Amino acid sequence: MRRFRVSDPGFDAAFEAFLAERRGSPADVDAAAASVIEAVRAEGLAAVLRFSRQFDKVELAEADLRLSEAEIEAGAAACPPEVRAAIAFAAARIRAYHERQKPADAHFTDDAGVELGWRWTPLEAVGVYVPGGRAAYPSTVLMNALPAKVAGVDRIAMVTPPGRLEPAVLAAAREAGVTEIWRIGGAQACAALAFGAGPIRPVDKIVGPGNAYVTAAKRRLYGIVGIDALAGPSEIVVVADAANDPAWIAADLLSQAEHDPAAQSILITDDAGFAAAVEAAVEAELATLPTARDARAAWETHGAVVIAPLEAAPALVDKIAPEHVEFALEAPAPLAAQVRHAGAIFLGRYAPEAIGDYVAGSNHVLPTSRAARFSSGLSVYDFLKRTSIVACDAAAFAALAGPTEALAKAEGLPAHARSVSIRRNRPG
Repeated sequence: MRRFRVSDPGFDAAFEAFLAERRGSPADVDAAAASVIEAVRAEGLAAVLRFSRQFDKVELAEADLRLSEAEIEAGAAACPPEVRAAIAFAAARIRAYHERQKPADAHFTDDAGVELGWRWTPLEAVGVYVPGGRAAYPSTVLMNALPAKVAGVDRIAMVTPPGRLEPAVLAAAREAGVTEIWRIGGAQACAALAFGAGPIRPVDKIVGPGNAYVTAAKRRLYGIVGIDALAGPSEIVVVADAANDPAWIAADLLSQAEHDPAAQSILITDDAGFAAAVEAAVEAELATLPTARDARAAWETHGAVVIAPLEAAPALVDKIAPEHVEFALEAPAPLAAQVRHAGAIFLGRYAPEAIGDYVAGSNHVLPTSRAARFSSGLSVYDFLKRTSIVACDAAAFAALAGPTEALAKAEGLPAHARSVSIRRNRPG
């Protein structure tokens, strides 16, 4: 864990170097993903099955790939009732939040008499990647599938690494209305979704988080399919004053550190004594935390405490551009309003980031690795396309024809100009 003071000489360079340590992905990961993608493109299902055997140590046949409706129902039924209730509670809130995002079509006639507008149409088919391995992620299913359902996507194909599928994941799939689930993971799953493989039909877009190989595969497949984002390790910044309980803040920092040894947790506070108390509380939490191995690795390698005046916090947050930022303050709004770059902002002492991960209703698929500088979290808009509408009658055409012809000629595109001039010279 690093300690910084904004008042120290060289703070800016030292802090920027610290942030840069987590950026980028190894070349060997990208090369491996490229090899898998090319094999699946060329060989289809045979390559998918081979890579499942090689990487997941699972022997699959074509008949084993897709979960049957009975398997989904049986798995969902095995989920504890209190977890099923929590999934239903979260799903209702996520649906309601994303329903409010749905945009409206528009149609208007401007001063030149041109009819203009746009219409929104959903994607036809979307693939949802749900990680396995470290934990079960029913929330990933809800956060990715429900906005697609709200948008009106016709087909949602879920892929997840082979092995035992957790009942909570299947309960979430059932709650979200996902009926097409495939037992494949890794870069080969992304390639299968992009190109199609045996019974797996191609999709138009792939969403959902995964490991470095999944991220590398999505990067390479972009353009063949759409993708949501290039997800990196989780991040949290907590801006807190000494009026907080140090144990609360320690728990918030570790809530992201436990995801991955490469996760990042940063505390910004104006009180050095409080910072020391939080550090001690982190150690106390780690002593009993079941996920302490990953959480400690993340905290010790990528964690930081920054001592700074609270009024400096927004600029520091913008420099970090984090996935999540909490303003654990009595009056958080004025400082939070100054933040430009963050995936999600949590306001007040009773708004821990974990609430957003599960049941607030907002989406927890958020930009990482400073991508909050130019992108947003997953939403209904990720599953919709906007098509422009233009209609001209003769009078509207006459108002636009001259400038159109002049610009076409200026760009050296005579056929463009001709498509206008022929109408001017030979009216129908």
